[in-house]
Amino acid sequence: MALPSQTGFQDAASPIMEELIHFHDHALMIVLLISTFVAYIMIAMTTTTMFDLYTLDSQEIEIVWTILPAAILILIALPSLRILYLMDEINDPHLTIKTIGHQWYWSYEYSEYENLEFDSYLIPTQDLTPGQFRLLETDHRVVIPVKSPIRLMITAEDVLHSWTVPALGVKMDAVPGRLNQTALSAFRPGIYYGQCSEICGANHSFMPIVIEAVPLQNFEAWSSAMTEYLL
Repeated sequence: MALPSQTGFQDAASPIMEELIHFHDHALMIVLLISTFVAYIMIAMTTTTMFDLYTLDSQEIEIVWTILPAAILILIALPSLRILYLMDEINDPHLTIKTIGHQWYWSYEYSEYENLEFDSYLIPTQDLTPGQFRLLETDHRVVIPVKSPIRLMITAEDVLHSWTVPALGVKMDAVPGRLNQTALSAFRPGIYYGQCSEICGANHSFMPIVIEAVPLQNFEAWSSAMTEYLL
């Protein structure tokens, strides 16, 4: 989860989020180098006393400022495209979860488990127990096994929503009448918080997402208990 006054990303809990953070740092260093170079050129040009009235063009400079930006764009585009395809790649998922956005809560269906479906509502502030977080806790968490590729099928029943969990590198729009697909994976146990990231109405800020990643045996015990409870 985010911390007070945090300015950077949340700690990565999935391979995709790690790749996104690395790409962010890579792009930021390129931006820093370009900004420093441009600042130096501006200062040098405004403070120099040397000039040449008879220089009309320079083929060498033309070549440099054409080739150099193209090379920089390639250095940014190649890793960006790689991550884009990794985010779309879903090979042999172990579990499929259908997520449906409503005004203003989420509902979940575990496709491989009969009758395992539930709604997930925000826990009101007055009902929170010590250690729970205001506006982030839900009455039912989405439990997933760690180190397992999971396919998310995301849609909405009424208006646009967006299912987002920053620590796992997942952000996918929930569109009425459309089924969007994305991959989800957590490489360590933990509880990861997210929120709807598409302005969807008056209670947009009151539909959080809580993912609980647990070892496989704990997930199987939870799914069995949850199925019996729902029956």
